[in-house]
Amino acid sequence: MSDILTRINREPFTTVKQAADALQVSCYVVGGYVRDLFLDRPSKDIDFVCVGEGSGISVARKVASLSGKNSNVNIFKTYGTAQVFSHGFELEFVAARRESYNRDSRNPIVETGTLHDDISRRDFTINAMAINVSGNGFGQIVDMFGGLEDLEKKIIRTPLDPDITFSDDPLRMMRAIRFATQLEFTILPETLKAITRNAERIKIITTERISTELNKIMSSATPSIGWKLLASTGLLKHILPELDAMRGVEVIHGRGHKDNFEHTMLVLDRVAAASDNIWLRWSALLHDIAKPVTKRWIDGTGWTFHNHNFIGAKMVKQIFRRMKLPLGEPMRYTQKIVELHMRPIALVEDCVTDSAIRRLLTDASDDLDDLMILCRADITSRNPEKVRTHLANFDMVLKKMADVEARDSLRNFQPPVLGEEIMEVFGLPPSRQVGEIKAAIKEAVIDGTIPNCHDAAYELMLHIGKQMGLKPVR
Repeated sequence: MSDILTRINREPFTTVKQAADALQVSCYVVGGYVRDLFLDRPSKDIDFVCVGEGSGISVARKVASLSGKNSNVNIFKTYGTAQVFSHGFELEFVAARRESYNRDSRNPIVETGTLHDDISRRDFTINAMAINVSGNGFGQIVDMFGGLEDLEKKIIRTPLDPDITFSDDPLRMMRAIRFATQLEFTILPETLKAITRNAERIKIITTERISTELNKIMSSATPSIGWKLLASTGLLKHILPELDAMRGVEVIHGRGHKDNFEHTMLVLDRVAAASDNIWLRWSALLHDIAKPVTKRWIDGTGWTFHNHNFIGAKMVKQIFRRMKLPLGEPMRYTQKIVELHMRPIALVEDCVTDSAIRRLLTDASDDLDDLMILCRADITSRNPEKVRTHLANFDMVLKKMADVEARDSLRNFQPPVLGEEIMEVFGLPPSRQVGEIKAAIKEAVIDGTIPNCHDAAYELMLHIGKQMGLKPVR
């Protein structure tokens, strides 16, 4: 208690106390900030619930006036909330309320309520605690549902009946899994069963809200925790059915392929340990996404997944579009990594030629290092000797890449002669002929037929142009 009092006996809490006391309103810090305070997690967003005559908006206005000219208040009358930026924090104020729901919507019917009403409507016990920041009770902790004990036990559970909690607002099922992933907490068995019973209710939640939660799961230290929970509760088949289809093993003539979902989870966590790049993590999640649709049994050969990397790259666009994920550079990056993820492995297994190295360097360009992170993570054989051999071969390929790159400068490659120069030399408009000449020059550099320099490329351009019946105009 004394520790909490020490930690809140500072700005912005002292200003909020001054404002609330002046208006004779009780004011409490609630929700995530309280949870994070006990977990020693930094946070700049603070939610306050106000009880008594007046409202959260009135307290917010008073806080803004006490904080000085650089503090502004934003009022959202529709929601009865107000926002103040003060002392480097984003403060949100609202009057205590109670909520009720219609089955076909997660938008609640809101009425004025008590502090108990307000805390009872919170999603989980660890988010249902409050700290008084007003009057003589300044610093007192309000914990009606055992949130502190659940924090100590690392448990996620709902304050009230979980079936009602999740049916009223199905997004809370995603939040439960997200918190379990971020905090590495355990969802109470009865709470987890309620998620399973209500999984189909996720259909009323907008795709944007779901994707926001998924990205928070993907940004966690061990994202597989969340994806495995989504799968085991039945949420995954509603959210990302292509990934759900990867679960399990099919056996023919006593031969089964590996469980591609479990393999993907291992690869994802390995990539997450090596990189914070969320789109590389999405690439890891989707790198084998086409295996269920390309899976074939061939007598004498066994299980095959031909072209799953190329088909998977096409599926990335469909998934990003449906999930309302960014369709610009993040999608193109993910497509490229998924499409190329088999190439370094093929180089390991085959004879490594300079032209194959050059082609990978030019195709991967600045994303080569990320590609190699995924490829290393993709080696999940249970045979330790096989893993060691593959990693040693990868080291050999990386050395070869470094040698070729140092010699030919092909990373982020552009042909030494560009389309504009080809058009100027032959007096051509943008056309198929220009593209063919440019492509031939690129292939010659990659194959090592000519060096990666302007003079050699220019001479080849003139030679190809002559074969096409073109004459220089300058």
